[in-house]
Amino acid sequence: MNMTTQYGKNILLLLSFVLAVTAGVQAQGVTSATITGQVTDKNGEGLAGASVIAVHVPSGTTYGSASRADGRFTLPGMRIGGPYKLSVSYVGYKEYVQEGIMLALGQNFVLDAALVETGLELQEVVISSNSLLNDERTGASTNIGVKSLNSLPTINRSISDFTRMTPQANGRSFSGADSRFNNLTIDGSIFNNSFGLSDVPGGQTNSTPISLDAIQELQVNIAPFDVRQGGFTGAGVNAVTRSGTNEISGSVFFNSRNEKFVGDKAKGEDVVTQNFNVGQRGFSVGGPVIKDKLFFFINGEQERRDDPATQYVALRPGVNDNDANVSRVLASDLDQLKAYLINTFDYNPGAYENYSLNTRSDKALIRLDYNMNQRNKFSIRYNYLKSSRDVPTSNSGSFSNRRDNGFAMNFQNANYVINNDINSIIAEHNYLGDNFSNNVIAGFTANRDYRSSLGGIFPLVDILEGGRNYTNFGFEPFTPNNILNTDTWQFQDNFTYYSGKHTLTAGVNFESFKFENTFTPTYYGQFVYNSLQDFYDDTDNTPANDPELRRYQLTYSNLTNSALPTATTKARQIGFYVQDEIQVNANIKLTAGLRVDVPSFKQTALENSEVLGYTFKDENGNLIKVATSQLPKTQALWSPRIGFNWDVMGDRSLQVRGGSGIFSGRPAFVWISNQMGNNGILTGSLRDDNTTGQYPFSPDVTKYNLPPNPGQPAASYNIAVTDPKFKYPQTWKTNLAIDKQLPFGIIGTVEFIFNKQVNNVKYVNVNLEPANADLSGSDARNTYPGLGLTDTTQNNANRVNDNITDAILLTNTNKGKGYSATIKFERPATNGLSAMIAYNFSKTKDLMSAGSIAFSSWRDNLTVNGNNLPTVAYSNNDLRHRIIAATSYRKEYGGHFASQLTLFYQAQNQGRFSYAVNGDLNGDQLTSNDLLYVPKNTAELNFEEYTITVSGNPVTFTAGQQAAAFNAFIDQDDYLSTRRGQYVERNGALIPFVSTLDLSFVQEFFLDVKGKRNTLQFRVDIFNFGNLLNNKWGVGKTIINSSPLQVISINANGEPVYRFNTVNNVLQTDTYRTRVSIDDVWQMQLGLRYIFN
Repeated sequence: MNMTTQYGKNILLLLSFVLAVTAGVQAQGVTSATITGQVTDKNGEGLAGASVIAVHVPSGTTYGSASRADGRFTLPGMRIGGPYKLSVSYVGYKEYVQEGIMLALGQNFVLDAALVETGLELQEVVISSNSLLNDERTGASTNIGVKSLNSLPTINRSISDFTRMTPQANGRSFSGADSRFNNLTIDGSIFNNSFGLSDVPGGQTNSTPISLDAIQELQVNIAPFDVRQGGFTGAGVNAVTRSGTNEISGSVFFNSRNEKFVGDKAKGEDVVTQNFNVGQRGFSVGGPVIKDKLFFFINGEQERRDDPATQYVALRPGVNDNDANVSRVLASDLDQLKAYLINTFDYNPGAYENYSLNTRSDKALIRLDYNMNQRNKFSIRYNYLKSSRDVPTSNSGSFSNRRDNGFAMNFQNANYVINNDINSIIAEHNYLGDNFSNNVIAGFTANRDYRSSLGGIFPLVDILEGGRNYTNFGFEPFTPNNILNTDTWQFQDNFTYYSGKHTLTAGVNFESFKFENTFTPTYYGQFVYNSLQDFYDDTDNTPANDPELRRYQLTYSNLTNSALPTATTKARQIGFYVQDEIQVNANIKLTAGLRVDVPSFKQTALENSEVLGYTFKDENGNLIKVATSQLPKTQALWSPRIGFNWDVMGDRSLQVRGGSGIFSGRPAFVWISNQMGNNGILTGSLRDDNTTGQYPFSPDVTKYNLPPNPGQPAASYNIAVTDPKFKYPQTWKTNLAIDKQLPFGIIGTVEFIFNKQVNNVKYVNVNLEPANADLSGSDARNTYPGLGLTDTTQNNANRVNDNITDAILLTNTNKGKGYSATIKFERPATNGLSAMIAYNFSKTKDLMSAGSIAFSSWRDNLTVNGNNLPTVAYSNNDLRHRIIAATSYRKEYGGHFASQLTLFYQAQNQGRFSYAVNGDLNGDQLTSNDLLYVPKNTAELNFEEYTITVSGNPVTFTAGQQAAAFNAFIDQDDYLSTRRGQYVERNGALIPFVSTLDLSFVQEFFLDVKGKRNTLQFRVDIFNFGNLLNNKWGVGKTIINSSPLQVISINANGEPVYRFNTVNNVLQTDTYRTRVSIDDVWQMQLGLRYIFN
C-alpha cells in the first residue's frame, strides 16, 4: 500500500470519527477566545434567558447563547481576531449592541451589561477588553498577535523569532527547561517531534513546520494552571492558524539575502563570509465557499538556501594565525591527506573550505471551516512539509570537537544530509449549548525522517593532535541506515458545564505513538589515531610500524544475512481531568483541578536471555538485575493544580494572579527506543581503546564484523535498559505575579516562577565497576580499575561483564530546581505605537541534561568522581540575565501610503560552559568528561616539559613555564579565579553578555483595485542592526579552549601530570577571543509582498 493511499484512508477514518462525536470542551488558551459576562436589570438583578449573539463580522460566523438563571452567559470557542458585533436582547428591554470587539488567543473578554426598559436610556455598560488584564490569566504567558507576526524583525521566518518576546525564553527553551519538554500545538493539536531528535518537527533541517503566513496568533504558556493544558514541563507553545472569511483575500511574497547583505567587520576584525544565497517565496489565499457558511484558507511556502559550511580557514603561508577564524590545522596537511586518500584508496574526502550547506524546504497548509449552524462549528486542516539540509558531522563521540573550530577542520564528505517530511491532518468540532459547551479534536500525523551521506562508504577516521581532534573524514558515524518513521494519533474531548458561579470541566485526552527506527551508529567502523603520522604508519602495510590506535569501535548486524535491524516502539497515553473555575465574587476567580495521565507501552522489547543470567552494579556498587525486555510499568501521573486571579480594585487596574501545581510532560521517546535497538540481539558492538595491531586500518567496512548469531546474543554488544518504575517527566511549578495599570496606558508586571523537579531523567552505566581508589595530592578524586591499563586489559578491569561494552540504565531523579524573576512594562498599541521592555533573572540546576542516545547521554555528562556519580549543577539551558525590549510605530499618510518601523533589542548571557581535562584522568575510559581541579597555587599541579615545532624550529615549554602560565590564566578568568582549591562546576562558567538590536522597516503603497484596497509592500529586515552603525556593537565572545590541561600520566605518587596546551603555538593566555561569525555582524534581508482583496 503506498503512502498516499494510507493517508487517504487515515483522513476518511478521522473525519468519520470526529463527525460522529457530538460532545467534547473548548481548551481555552489553546485555540480560541471566550466572551463572558452578566446581563442585569436596572436594579442589578440577573436577567435569565436574555439572548446573547456575537457575530464575527468578516466571516459572518455566529455564536449564540441565552443567559442563565443569574444572568451570566458564556460564549466559548470563538475565533480569535475580529471585529465582532455583540448584541444582548430581552423582551421589554432595549437591545444592547457593542461593535469592534477584538479577541486575543486565550482571552476572556468580559462584558457586563445593565439593560434598561424600552424607552429609557442605557445607564451603564461595563466592558473589560484588555488581553493582559483579564481573569483567565493565572501563570506566566505571552501572546504574539498577527500585528506582531507581521512586523517584528525576522530573517529565518521561524517561530522562535517571535517566542523570544517571552522574557523567560532562551532560544526554544523556557525557564531553563530542555526544549524537548515543551509542547507545540497547532490549533490545539500536538505537533511535536515526539521522538526527541529535535524539539520541533522539521527542526533538524532548520525548517519551520508551518509558514508564518498561516498563523493568526502565537501564545507561550509557561505555567497555566488550567488542567486541560498538559504534555509539557517546559512551556506550551500554542499557534492558531488563519481561516477564510466572506471576502477573497491573500498575498504573495518573496524574500532574498546573500553575502552582499552581510557585514564584514566584528570589533575591527575581518569576518570572512563565503558566497551564499537565501530565497523565500510563498502565497496565501482565503475566502468563502458558501458565504457565512463554509470557508477555505490555503498557504504554500518554499525556501532555498545555500549557507557557508564554515567560517574557518586552514593555516597556510600568508594567513595570520592570530585571526579568530584561522584554525591550527595546516592546509598542507589536509591537501597531502586528501591526495593520499585518493591515490591509495580511491576515496575523495571532498573539500575542507569554500563549500556550502544546502537547505530545501517546501510546506503547505489547507484549512476548511464550516459553520454548521449557530451551535455547531467544524474545521479540518492539512499540513505538509518536505525538507532537507546538509549538516556538519556530529560532535558526539569526538575528542573535544570534530567540527570546524580553532583546533580542527573536517572534510565535506564527513557531513550528511538530513530529511524531515511531515503529513498531518487535524479535525475539530465545537458545540455550544445554553449552559454547556463541548470541543473535540482528533488527528493523525506522519513524520518521516531519514539521512544520507555526502560521500561514499568508507570508515570514519578521526585524527587527533595533542589529544584532541585535528581532522576527520569518512562516513558520518550516526548516518548509516538511519531511518525514523513516526505515526501519531491523537484525540481529546472536553466538556464544560456552566452553573452559576461555577464552570465545571471534565475531559479526556488520548495519544498513540508508533516509532520505527533503524539506527546503526559506527556501522562502517570508526578509527581514532593519535596523530596524522600514526594514520600514515598504519596504512603503509608494514606491521612493524603499526601505531597505538586510540580507539576502534563498530556496530554490526546480528541478524540473518546481516539484515538491517529496525526497532519498533509503541506508546500510548490516556489522560483524564476535572476542574472547577469558581467566580468567588466579582473580583476573585479560583481554579482548582486534577489531571491524571496514564502512559503505557506495548511489549516490543526483545529478551536477551544472556543478560538475565548476568549481575550488574548500580551507582553505589550494589548488585542488581536488569532485563532488555522490561519496559516501564503502567503508572498514573497525578497533576493537581490550583490557580487564582484577583482583581484587587474591581476595575482591572490591578490584578494579582498565580497558582501552584504539577505539570506532567512526555519523554523524548528515543530514550525508550534506545532499549529496543540496543539489546545485544539485533546488533553487536566492538569498542577498544589504546590497542596496537589488533585493528589495522582497512577501507573494507565489514572487515572486523563478527559472525552474526541470529536470535541469540552477539559475541560483544552494548545494551540500554529502563527502570521498570521509570516515570515521565514531572515538574512542580509555582507562579506569583502582579499586573498594574500605569499612566500613559502602560501595564507593569512583576512575576516570579519556581520550578522543582518531581521526576527527571538520570542515566547509570550498570556495567561499570565502581571506583576503587583515589588520586593523591590536592586533586583526590575517585579513580577506576582501568586507570593506567590499556586495550582488553583495561576493558575487562572496568566492565562488570566483559563482553558487554556498556549497559546504560534509564531511571528517574527528583534532584534539580530553578526559578526566574521578571519585571516587565508593556504599552499595547495605541495610535500606531506599541512598546515593551522586560528584564528576567533566572537560575536552573539539574543532575544532567540528556541527549538522544543512551550511551552518549551518560558519557557526555561532566563530573568529578565519574559519570555514575553526577552532582546537581547548572542546566545546559540556564540563562542568568536577559533584557528584551521592542517598539513599533505605524503611520498611514497621504491616503495611499503607510510606513512602519519595528525594533527588537536583546541583551543576555550567551550560555554556559564547563572546564574539563583533556584526556581520561580517572581511568573510566571516557575522555574530556572530568571536571577541572583549580589549584590554590603553582605547587599543586605537576607539569611535563614538551616541545612543539614552529616554522620548522623546536619550541620547548618547561614545567615551570607551564605552571606560571596556567596560574596567570586562572587569575584572568572571572570564574576560575573564584574556584581556587576547588573543582569547577558543570556549566559553572557564564559566557559574557551580548547586546543586539534588530530592525524591520515596511513601506506600503495602497492601490485601489475594483474599489478595494490592495497593498504593495517593500520590507527590510536587519538583524544586529547596531553592528551596521558601529562594528564594535553586537559582537560576541567565543571560548578559545575549555580543556586547557591535557593529562599525560599518573606519576609514582598517584598524582596526575599535565601539559598546559598551546593556542596558536603559544601557551593559552585568555579565556575568550572575539567571535567573528556571521551572527556577529549585521545581516539584511529584502522582501516584496503584494496583498490583495
